[in-house]
Parts: sequence; structure tokens; C-alpha cells
Amino acid sequence: MKKYWHVIGIGLQSNLTYRFNYLTRTLFSFIPLFAMLSLWRTIYAGNGGKEPNGFTQAQMVFYYMLVAVVDVFTAVNEDDWQIAADIREGNISQFLLKPVDYLWYRLCLFFSGRIAFIMMAIVPLAIFIFCFRTYFVAPVNGIALAVFPFSLLLTALLQFFISYTMAMLAFWLLEISTFIFILFAFEYLASGHLFPLALLPSPLFHALLFTPFPYLLYFPISIYMGKIAGTDLWFGLAMQIGWVLLAYGCARFMWRRGIKKYSAFGG
Repeated sequence: MKKYWHVIGIGLQSNLTYRFNYLTRTLFSFIPLFAMLSLWRTIYAGNGGKEPNGFTQAQMVFYYMLVAVVDVFTAVNEDDWQIAADIREGNISQFLLKPVDYLWYRLCLFFSGRIAFIMMAIVPLAIFIFCFRTYFVAPVNGIALAVFPFSLLLTALLQFFISYTMAMLAFWLLEISTFIFILFAFEYLASGHLFPLALLPSPLFHALLFTPFPYLLYFPISIYMGKIAGTDLWFGLAMQIGWVLLAYGCARFMWRRGIKKYSAFGG
């Protein structure tokens, strides 16, 4: 384990070198959120105060506040691009000769990147929350308070393993950017970034719950807000754990198959 703690330390030092980039990225990421909040305020003002699928205006604003929080803690930033570059440029050759597991190495770098990003984003995020502090509420109950951080960790792992698996396509394809963009676009819609998934027609919403995408954002937010509780909460948590394990298995499978295809140039 010492070597992986060392990787996290190196990753923190490397990421903090680019702290201005992190700060700039955080600031610009709030622009779409402000736009969405303005849009929903206009929608609520124009529909006579009706509540779509039980979301009050205050709850809708708070939902997007939590979107910002979950993104800061769990989003994958360029990890898939870096993994694909390691494969394409032959940098993974060294991991075939050393007692370092490449998946755990990249996972350590992912978490070090998240820690560095949180350190840079904490002030802009605090300002964002302060601007909308009247909408901020505590978790609905003790169960939500306890389960939300665990679900957040599962969300981060699921994000990483999916991105890692997608990056493994670089063993077979020279350029995987198209696949990454397609996955990102689908995630943005099906995970709840654009709007709460509960606003979708009921059959489509329940069908999506059997895919990994709601567990990348919508599910942990719904736990915090009390939109998912009781047996639905435990069923959803079991589904999230299941998708994390499946994504991990796919990541391992793609690595084993890819290594057989790999020609060790460079590195």
C-alpha cells in the first residue's frame, strides 16, 4: 500500500502545479448552472406556480446546487484521455515490468486529482452556495446523512471505472475521442445533469434506473433530498454497488484483453 500512497502524494503535487487551471475550470463550470437556474425560475414564473413531479421551485434550485457539489467530488477530468495516451504512446510498458497495478495506479491519481480539485474549488463552491443560501437545506433525516457520503464514493468509483473501461479502447483504436464524447453526452442527459430524471415519463424513468447512468449523479442527490427513501433507497444502493462491481469487472476484462493486443513501443 505504501507505493500507492506515494502515487497519491505525487499526484497531489502534480495537480497542484496546475491549480490556476482548476480554479478557472471551476469558475466557468458555474456559468451553465446559473443559466439553468435562471431558466427554471422563468419556467416556474410562467406556469402559475405548478410543481412538475413534486419539485417546488426551491427544491429545483437546491437540486442544481447539489449537482455542483457532486460534480466537484466525483467528476472525471481527463483521466480517460491520459490513460488512452499512455496506451498509445507506450507508457504502460513500465507497468508490465514493475509490481504496480495500472488500474490502482490510475485510481490513486484520480483521487489525488479530486482532492486537489476540491482544494481549489472549495472557495468558488462556497460562494455559489452562499448566493443561494436561502434554498440550502440539511439532509432530510439521519439515514440520508449517513448514506449520502457512501453513495457519493460509489458514484466516484463508477465514474472512474466507466472512464477507464472506455479508455481501454485505445488498445484497438488509434483515436477514441468520438466514443468519449458520445458517452459524455449520454451521461449528461441520462444522469440528471440537465434536469432531474423524475421529470421524465414514468416508464422511461424506471427503465433508466436499471442502467448505470442515474447512479452517476441523480441517485445520490435524490438520497440527500429525500426523493428516494425506504425500500427504494436500499434497492437503489444495491443497484449502485452492483454497477460499480460490474464496471470494475469490465475494466479488468478490457485490460487483460488489451494487453494481449498491445505492442510495447515507447515507454
